[in-house]
This record gives sequence, C-alpha cells and structure tokens, in this order.
Amino acid sequence: MQKKSPELLELGRRIRAAHIALGISQEDLAYESEIDRNYIGGVERGERNLTFAVLCRIATALRCDVAKLTKDLPSQPR
Repeated sequence: MQKKSPELLELGRRIRAAHIALGISQEDLAYESEIDRNYIGGVERGERNLTFAVLCRIATALRCDVAKLTKDLPSQPR
C-alpha cells in the first residue's frame, strides 16, 4: 500500500471543509464540478492526485479560487 502524500491529504481536508462550510454535500459538489462522487471522495481522502483542470472545477463549484485551497502547499520545500 502506497503512503498518502501529506499535501494531498491536506488538500482533501480543505476541500471537505469548504463544501461543508458552504452547506453542500459531497454529492452536490460532485454534481456542480461535473466529477464523479466517488472521485471526489478519493480526493477528500488524499487518494487522488488530481489534475489542475479538475482542481479548477472543484474550486469553481466551491466559489473560491485555487489559491485558497492550495495556500502554503507544499508545507515544506523538498
């Protein structure tokens, strides 16, 4: 089993927090971003290394910009 990236875990946590704060479900987020709900679940669990295009669609559905979701990521330079 591959270790999950801390950056992807944090991004997923931020996406989950953002849709909860908006009062929309994971299913609503998937619908609004035109992404399968199971894929969104994988993103939220840090299991998916999503593309920039997908991240943009999620940010649009969350009514925010990509910078809000990715601020200070990665947390430490490699």
